[in-house]
Amino acid sequence: MVRKILGFLYRETNTINQAALLLGLFAFLSQVLAFLRDRLLAHIFGAGSELDIYYAAFRIPDLIFVAVASVVSLSVLIPFIIEEESRGPEALRSFINDIFSFFSVLIIIISGLAFFLMPVVSKILFKGFSDATLTEVIFISRILLLSPILLGFSNLLGSLVQAYNRFTIYALAPLFYNAGIIIGIIFIATRLGIVGVAVGVIMGAGLHALVQVPFIVRQGLLPRFSFKFNPALIARVVKISLPRTFTLSMSAISMIFLVSLASLMSAGSISVLSLSFNLQSVPLSIIGVSYSLAVFPTLSRRFRENNFNAFKEQMMVTARFIIFWSLPLSALFIVLRAQIVRVVLGSGLFSWDDTRLTAASLALFALSSIFQSLLLLFIRGFYSAGFTKTPFFINLISTLILLSGAWGLVQIFYLSEDFRYFISALLKVEDLPDTAVLMLPLGFSIAVIINGCIHWLAFERLFNGFSRGIVQTVFECLWASVVVGAVAYVGLNIFAIFINTTSLLGIFLQGFLSGFVAIGAGIVILFILKSKELFEIWNVVHGKFWKTKVIAADPEIV
Repeated sequence: MVRKILGFLYRETNTINQAALLLGLFAFLSQVLAFLRDRLLAHIFGAGSELDIYYAAFRIPDLIFVAVASVVSLSVLIPFIIEEESRGPEALRSFINDIFSFFSVLIIIISGLAFFLMPVVSKILFKGFSDATLTEVIFISRILLLSPILLGFSNLLGSLVQAYNRFTIYALAPLFYNAGIIIGIIFIATRLGIVGVAVGVIMGAGLHALVQVPFIVRQGLLPRFSFKFNPALIARVVKISLPRTFTLSMSAISMIFLVSLASLMSAGSISVLSLSFNLQSVPLSIIGVSYSLAVFPTLSRRFRENNFNAFKEQMMVTARFIIFWSLPLSALFIVLRAQIVRVVLGSGLFSWDDTRLTAASLALFALSSIFQSLLLLFIRGFYSAGFTKTPFFINLISTLILLSGAWGLVQIFYLSEDFRYFISALLKVEDLPDTAVLMLPLGFSIAVIINGCIHWLAFERLFNGFSRGIVQTVFECLWASVVVGAVAYVGLNIFAIFINTTSLLGIFLQGFLSGFVAIGAGIVILFILKSKELFEIWNVVHGKFWKTKVIAADPEIV
């Protein structure tokens, strides 16, 4: 039994769709745990000030993780790992030790500075909090500073695991991360309150790293610390990672800005923003992350081989499948938003008003879902081709649009009664007292859509002809999405007649049956349109992708 489990975890995955579907399957399982995590948080704390504290405290540690841990990120290290491994095992081990040593020194110094500067920074960012609330935010933020250290180390291990195409092990890590948080909520938060949740986050981060250690030990690549590392090699890695660091940091800064604005609004606004953002991340985690991670090693190899046609073809195929999955799923999220939020979060202190406001925020986030997934692909495409500055400048522009747009929308919302009523009525929350928080996901989605379009145009300019094979997929999936959304909406009204929607089971059945019928209708439309993606996915599923056999190792990788 143990041998079978290890064989499943350590086997190599041999096609992009198999790898993406396998990653997507584990991402879905991770999201199930994330749903349980958020449900427990909503049930125990509700959308109120205490949960606001928890999500606000996350922001600075998250920025440190994004900024500093990008040095050991997958996108940066995999090409180096491929290069160093081709020189022999000793060269690879030396490279890993150097990177680990440099990262350890860097992250400890940055986290130490953040520990002492936390009171000043928090006071600037969260001006809407009282002194007592701000004190708690600072305390929890300091606990969470352990998280970027552990997750950064896990990133380094994950780069090795993915370079060896062991996607299953890497995909398990988020499950353990969420499991650690859930343990903290259930067994520690009952005594320590929101502080117990922070302790669970640290436990989860530790498990995220530990699950990858056995494979790394088996390969003889467990990093060892040394103060003597190769400055020239580190400089090469840092030079490559800096544009990515700035790019990802802008995303984290954008979230800090949104949370900062939400802190000036009514209590619970940060919770609504964060919970709806987590829910809208489900398609991103299952589709965008899975496909972009699965294709990245292949893109790196193809570009390194100067096989530009294969590189462009792989990007095109991956973009097609992201669009194929994302568009219909976005339509479902928008139409079934209330059912999704109520089933996932609706219990305990999480009220019906909290549900409605969170559902409205979810719908606005879902508008940009497909662009969020495509952005991950485009950014990794640029990185694998060595164009690390392009995503940086594009994201800089979109970040400025987000910051100014979100702030402007909030001002318009408060100044214009007609605009306020239009948005609130459109999302069916016109009777709620304070819906200004909805301007934040709206500003986010507008900026992300612009960002995605600019990335697409920039990639098309560099790799002419990339878009030709995608236009038909967009057309087919748009038709399918319209049908999916319409059928789901009609289904909600029909099933409401026969199902008691005042109970959790009834709401679940209403949403599930409506979604099931809508998906069936979408498949029929795609079948009539002879969607290439539909038949390719069927062939992969029919071929039992979860039973993929181990293939001979690529000598360039192993």
